[in-house]
Amino acid sequence: MTSAQVDTEKAPEGSEEGYERGLGSRQVQMIAIGGAIGVGLFLGAGANIAKAGPSLILMYALAGVIIFFIMRALGELLLYRPVSGSFAEYSREFLGPFFGYFTGWTYWLMWVVTGMAELTAAAIYVNYWFPSIHQWVTALVFLVVLFGVNLISVKLFGELEFWFSMVKVTALIGMIVIGLGVLTFGFSSAGDTAAVSNLWAFDGFFPKGVGSSLMTLQGVMFAYLAVELVGVTAGESEDPEKTLPKAINTLPWRIALFYVGALTVILCVVKWTEFAPGVSPFVAAFAKIGIPAGAAIVNFVVLTAALSSCNSGMYSTGRMLRNLADSGEAPAAFRKLSATRTPALGIAVSVAFMGIGVVLNYVVPEKAFGYVTSVATAAGIWTWLMILISHVLYRRAVDAGRLPASPFPAPGGAKCSYVAIAFLLFVTGLIAYDADSRVCLYVMAGWAAALGVGWAVLKSRTPQTARDRRPELDEVG
Repeated sequence: MTSAQVDTEKAPEGSEEGYERGLGSRQVQMIAIGGAIGVGLFLGAGANIAKAGPSLILMYALAGVIIFFIMRALGELLLYRPVSGSFAEYSREFLGPFFGYFTGWTYWLMWVVTGMAELTAAAIYVNYWFPSIHQWVTALVFLVVLFGVNLISVKLFGELEFWFSMVKVTALIGMIVIGLGVLTFGFSSAGDTAAVSNLWAFDGFFPKGVGSSLMTLQGVMFAYLAVELVGVTAGESEDPEKTLPKAINTLPWRIALFYVGALTVILCVVKWTEFAPGVSPFVAAFAKIGIPAGAAIVNFVVLTAALSSCNSGMYSTGRMLRNLADSGEAPAAFRKLSATRTPALGIAVSVAFMGIGVVLNYVVPEKAFGYVTSVATAAGIWTWLMILISHVLYRRAVDAGRLPASPFPAPGGAKCSYVAIAFLLFVTGLIAYDADSRVCLYVMAGWAAALGVGWAVLKSRTPQTARDRRPELDEVG
């Protein structure tokens, strides 16, 4: 084949939807682990600690339970019908074509703005070593490099993500072990003040009140964005029936260890009053401990976390645009695969929009992170709601005998999905109540209006796009 572009219909046999089955078990596992460790924890936790004190630990644990409900609901759907672009596909099947269209484009928006946040965070981390370099320059360099990686092949993406995640996991475990050593043996300059009592000794476990603690849930939910990325890998996993359940079932211990465990140790070693917004609590804690080069090492780790998430964003946006194009909800050009079977055009367009983050780092470097994280959280909440509602409707169809049961049923059936839906609506209410984050709802309202106009144009030009397509009427396999 001489063309640099490969259409879906000309894809090699055995590669579902034209994609290369290039993600092995270890890579899917690490993508899942890496998705649970991001810049929301490494950087965003600093501002949330200042707002909530030690009670932030409880907020991460509470949100973690809800995230597990969401992921088990998604897991049941994925094993019923594993497809790339899963969230949009399930919304399309169970709620109708408009919801598939809206969810696909909103998930694309979530990752574009998340990519902006990660580029901003990466630039902030580089400033730790090179304060004279402007944030926008660093953000631009990282954007171009990761773009190149995603164009080459899914195997290279998976391998890079594997090592990014390995660095994060190893470092977090190391931080926990060192922190426990400081608490147990009292070594380092923080040893004299490190104590479990730091969790309640300074104005109690809820120093700013329960209300202030609950207000951090919006930031906490941003920290968990990307755990659902496992669903996007379904079309390129070598053995999704085995790798996806394993990746999802390990989520509770990942949350317990990397979020609740790490934050508990950090807040025992260093009292919460010493943390400040805009500074990674992990970097600050290791600076306090006084381990030679410790803060610089942690800064490198959190830099890899930001780059990892941005790398994942480029991966997922390209796949989601291709899914939308397959359904007639995006330009047909996005269906094309490159010679290496990557959705190159979709990735390129997404990266161009991520470049807005570079502009924000030039115009308002001190506010760029806050702006984009609030929009990403709102878009993420919509995606999670669609997963949960699709799961509820799927369970109804199974109970009625209209669809086959999934080999990976969610515990509690649809009950846990109802609980998670109520929680996400509560968090949305908190966002609306907070004047600083409320702006993201205005952005989302404008986004919804734009998508509504786009849908009206699509229906008038291609009426078949609005046709209710029901995959359960086809062969399920």
